[in-house]
Amino acid sequence: MTLRPNVPHGDMVVILDFGSQTTQLIARRVREAGVYCEIVPFHRSLEAIAALRPRGIILSGSPCSVYDDGAPTPAPGIFELGVPVLGICYGMQIMTRLHGGTVLGSDHREFGRATIQVSEAVGPFSGLAAGASETVWMSHGDRLTALPPGFRLIATAPAAAPGAPPVPAAIAHESRPWFGLQFHPEVVHTPNGGEYLRRFLFDVCGVQPGWTAKSFAATAIASLRERIGERHVLCGLSGGVDSAVVALLLHHAIGPRLHCVFVDNGLLRHGEVAEVEAAFGPAGLGLDLTTVDASDAFFEALAGVTDPEVKRKRIGHVFIEVFERAAKELTARHGGAIHYLAQGTLYPDVVESVSVRGGPSATIKSHHNVGGLPERLGFELVEPLRELFKDEVRAVGRELGLPAVLVERKPFPGPGIAVRILGEVTREDVEINRKADRIVREVLAAQPWQAEVWQAFAVLLPVRSVGVMGDGRTYDRVIAIRAVSSTDGMTADFYPIPYDVLGLMSTRIINEVRGISRVVYDVSSKPPATIEWE
Repeated sequence: MTLRPNVPHGDMVVILDFGSQTTQLIARRVREAGVYCEIVPFHRSLEAIAALRPRGIILSGSPCSVYDDGAPTPAPGIFELGVPVLGICYGMQIMTRLHGGTVLGSDHREFGRATIQVSEAVGPFSGLAAGASETVWMSHGDRLTALPPGFRLIATAPAAAPGAPPVPAAIAHESRPWFGLQFHPEVVHTPNGGEYLRRFLFDVCGVQPGWTAKSFAATAIASLRERIGERHVLCGLSGGVDSAVVALLLHHAIGPRLHCVFVDNGLLRHGEVAEVEAAFGPAGLGLDLTTVDASDAFFEALAGVTDPEVKRKRIGHVFIEVFERAAKELTARHGGAIHYLAQGTLYPDVVESVSVRGGPSATIKSHHNVGGLPERLGFELVEPLRELFKDEVRAVGRELGLPAVLVERKPFPGPGIAVRILGEVTREDVEINRKADRIVREVLAAQPWQAEVWQAFAVLLPVRSVGVMGDGRTYDRVIAIRAVSSTDGMTADFYPIPYDVLGLMSTRIINEVRGISRVVYDVSSKPPATIEWE
């Protein structure tokens, strides 16, 4: 059983996911407008969707074509629920095909910025002047060649071939609140995309914005207090913002019946153990915190391991074993009163765990968490953040009074420094990386633009480079600096750190970290690279 608060979110919309990489961006834009939404697979039954009582439905994009065999298609009757529908890219195309229009493959694909002409200021374009030119982001290879009966064009884009008629960019039904956009309003490359979505939500669907960090926190605390009652909860605390907000919600809800376990795996950043204990222990937020030093067990499990996936899995296995022992000790100490395990599952975790096609999806890298513990220990699971995106978690943290240093903490991988050392992980290499990473973070913290950086760290490479120090030849290791900007970690661009700041980081690392003679900067983005190197 999974225990989580039933959060009353007021008006909501449903996003039908057809497999687009930007479906979560649609959800984030809707949430940013103060409207609660849920992403559901396109094959969800009509009864299940109706049970959510949505005020509107958004059809996402897709990597598929509507004329493919087995093209993803929503449940029959989805357009008969009596609520407004907005189709985005593939969503517009499947809407077109289901209502008798024609969509065909095109020799000319559209990927990138485009200019559209709005011919009718209705639906998503309400508030605009007829004839307005708008910059949007296209990403499609098919084209609408015949409008369905009862639909009309409300925006067009110039044709690729000289003299050819304009191509459909947006459509609307004559009498139903159904709209289609051939472009992607959810991406930042469509400057007014958020406004198009808000006009659909507020003008077409008539929803009232009621989704705020304050309302979520108050409702979640009350719900947790009611459901847990006088029983106790165990929480794995990492010091990151997710587990910190989970712990603080539970602390407000049940006070001393919350018991937190912090596992020191020997792979943490410089001073992190002391920082976590100071922030969450008696001198800080006043949580019941138990620190377990299990570094020997982790280094033993990592001896001789170079494959990054094996590293992650071994770290996960050891973590479970260590946490299991700590849980049994705490349960015995409290007379068996611990019934629940709290976990910082976020909404992207929930969405990504469900394949749109219902089958296996590719694993880029295993994620380190406490999955598997409830079954082994017999605890029920508490996941109070499973409705939230990362930025919403930070907002709830601020609402609860979590110190800014914790709310704005840069993400840190569960396997820790182990995935920032390419090759075998040794205590010596961890210390080298830890020192270099501390310098990167210290220099970054002094910059006025540091809040723009989503994540910044050092990577120890398994190569050596010739250098010259004190008129002598050296043959030492290489550190790569990685810094990215991102909204939610799903995509990321390398951050353009000024050369003088990079120079300061490099000089300090080479001078202060013995064994390093060269520093390089990673200028790759995600995709194709991931943020972490392993």
